[in-house]
Amino acid sequence: MQVAHFRVDDGLKGVAARNPVFMLGLLAVGIPTLVAVATQSWTREEGVHGPIVLATGLWLIWRRADEIRREAVPGSFWLSFLVLLVAAAIYVFGRAYGFLVLEVGALYIAGIAIAYSLIGWRMLRKLWFPILYLGFAVPLPGWLLDSITLPLKYLVSDIVTRLLQAVGYPIVQVGVTLYIAQYQLLVEDACAGLNSIISLTAIGLFYIYLFHNASWRYALVLVALVLPIAILANVIRVIILVLITYYLGDAMAQGYLHDAAGIVTFVSALLLIFLIDGLLTPVRRLLARSSDAPAA
Repeated sequence: MQVAHFRVDDGLKGVAARNPVFMLGLLAVGIPTLVAVATQSWTREEGVHGPIVLATGLWLIWRRADEIRREAVPGSFWLSFLVLLVAAAIYVFGRAYGFLVLEVGALYIAGIAIAYSLIGWRMLRKLWFPILYLGFAVPLPGWLLDSITLPLKYLVSDIVTRLLQAVGYPIVQVGVTLYIAQYQLLVEDACAGLNSIISLTAIGLFYIYLFHNASWRYALVLVALVLPIAILANVIRVIILVLITYYLGDAMAQGYLHDAAGIVTFVSALLLIFLIDGLLTPVRRLLARSSDAPAA
């Protein structure tokens, strides 16, 4: 039994021509979700990396198209069909009740199921990184963001207060609110570091895979460094904004300088990751040799 007829060497035009109803169904489901995530998640700082991840992740798969056509072996139809049924149920629920994370997550699962039916488990394993990387395009649920962001906001606020007090500035912390002279500043979610952590992790993994094709052990080492780098970058960002407020006033700090400080700190954190990667070259080579060594 087959619902749709696919051949890996068909190409997009061939698949669409042989399965017009199936392709129309995918477009009818995918386009509204793409519009929703573009207008809701991608317009906020925590989701700004989404379109970059989607475009570069699909490119990583496209660049191996010849290998996929050559080595693909179709997977089990029934397993794919069952996974698609589960994904469809999750999608309907998420779409009906406005849970964007479920809606996008269901399409992500459905995409993996369709890929498995076309190219099989062996080829899917070879594409593990692009598949994992594309998962960064799925927006995180709000409750998870809030539960992680709040402790980070307290941490950043505490570090900034202690550092500025140590050099003589009249600053006091109450929760995540900072008081300096006659000004009051609230450390918002964007300054907590979570957004930077997600974006830096995604970009860092893409960089490692594309330029080094390094082992997963080295990838874990570099990703583990993203957290302190992101926190440090956002501490510097908040310090800059506090000093701008103290010397130039609240209007200047909340204007274009606020966004400029965010861009500068993010780029600085990204450059710091590249610098650390260069310094860790001996570690990367050592881990690569250990992973290539034959088992005892």
